Amino acid sequence: MALTAAELVKADQEHLIHPLHHPVDNAEPVIYVRGRGATVWDIGGHEYIDGLAGLWNVNVGHGRAELADAAAAQIRELAYFTGYVGSSNIPAITLANRLMEITYDNMQAVFFTSGGAESNESAFKTARFYWKAMGKPDKVKVIARHQAYHGVTLQAMSATGMPAYWKMFEPRVPGFVHIQTCYPYRFQGAKPGETVGQAAARELEEAILREGPDTVAAFIGEPIHGGGGVIYPTDDYWPRVREVCTRHKVLLIADEVITGFCRTGRWFALMHWNVKPDIVSFAKGVTSGYLPLGGIMVTKAIKDAMDSVKPEDRWMHAYTYSAHPTCCAVAVKNIEIMTRERLWEQAAKMGERLFAGLTAAFRDHPNAGDIRGGKGLLAAVELVEDRASKKNFAGDRKVAARIQAEMMKRGVVTRTRPVVGPHPSPGDAIYFAPPLVVTEAEIDRLVAAARDAVKAVLGH
Repeated sequence: MALTAAELVKADQEHLIHPLHHPVDNAEPVIYVRGRGATVWDIGGHEYIDGLAGLWNVNVGHGRAELADAAAAQIRELAYFTGYVGSSNIPAITLANRLMEITYDNMQAVFFTSGGAESNESAFKTARFYWKAMGKPDKVKVIARHQAYHGVTLQAMSATGMPAYWKMFEPRVPGFVHIQTCYPYRFQGAKPGETVGQAAARELEEAILREGPDTVAAFIGEPIHGGGGVIYPTDDYWPRVREVCTRHKVLLIADEVITGFCRTGRWFALMHWNVKPDIVSFAKGVTSGYLPLGGIMVTKAIKDAMDSVKPEDRWMHAYTYSAHPTCCAVAVKNIEIMTRERLWEQAAKMGERLFAGLTAAFRDHPNAGDIRGGKGLLAAVELVEDRASKKNFAGDRKVAARIQAEMMKRGVVTRTRPVVGPHPSPGDAIYFAPPLVVTEAEIDRLVAAARDAVKAVLGH
């Protein structure tokens, strides 16, 4: 006998531990039961626009029967078998081959994981492996950035540049160094005549030199920050970062867990700046969230290092669900949908409308400090108490949480980030990353809901 809504809530609260768990945020959980396109419904029949594509991942939209059919067909044939060396399966081989066709042209091979944190764990270990194979065993450190989100397994958490994720789990894994990111609205310390991009790249080089190039294995960055603020870099930043990494023999890891698979109007986001990384970590959009899958793609040089070491020095890294046949089959079909519907073009077009709408709605608002967007369906509005000084609202005002609640009342579910501290820490922010199949009317509703929710909370 099925549980009633009230019984489901009670069982959830008693028996289910949620990500970022605390009961204060689970007093009235919303139980979602159905999704179609960019719309989801809860157990009470309420309808919402999915303003964050699930968790930045439902790129082709909800309710795609093709993906369900792909999963069912594969499960009937071979649901799972190990992908460990010496055995393989057709969907994994097919997907690996297809990824090489759409990714950066310097990529050679892919290793599959179950999600983004596993992908970044794999990237860090692979960077260490590579330098050991190259006879440089002291190159083990990873430079990451403030406001970065790379996952919260212990090593990925140590790379994540958001201290709230560290507090109750420290000490962190040693060997991770943090620097400022390219945050045009908040960056501190640019020299006269220096752009924020130039200054942020200089800070990377200074960190490499300070730590010692012979100790630094890799630099990791999201092309556009996701959970840390949807922070867009200046256009001169990534080309300079690539130059710095090349000059000092530091691997460049692009964390494209959020930005990959058409989200920014390209297959992968560093393509906007004609920059090629050494390792790409991905997840989320590769299956549009329909099944858990992630991975890393690596250059020929790294693949050659894996292939040329002695058997006893092999790349001794593994996951039970690496190259899971059913997950890979869904990813193949998902990429087929994206290609057929040219969703990179749809993301670019709808992203322009979203950014223009947010700009029109908030450019004259006294509390809109920064409006970010313009590259696909990835945007944010950062709110401050005073625009002139960039003074943030006090945390106890709970501005972001209240805006999120007001948007829910208006039929939009999305994510906000509460103020982190006084300037130059980030202020309260509203995030926008709907499914790439979102319509013009839904974009306009997203913008209107945000505008009206801000007015309800701030009074104007």
